[in-house]
Amino acid sequence: MSASDPQVLFMVLVLPSLFGLTLIGEGLNKVMKSEKAGWASVIIGFFFIVVVIVAYAIISGVLK
Repeated sequence: MSASDPQVLFMVLVLPSLFGLTLIGEGLNKVMKSEKAGWASVIIGFFFIVVVIVAYAIISGVLK
């Protein structure tokens, strides 16, 4: 399986992105309900999105 296969791109980029967006959405929902624990979900969600961006940069050859 090479880095350009669609399965790899799906596993490395799409699934973690969806998970990160879910965490951000859940966190924003909790923040809107005045729950302080929501900020942790938002921060972890942004962390997942940053990891996906770095993984994409590594896969595409920007960071060599």
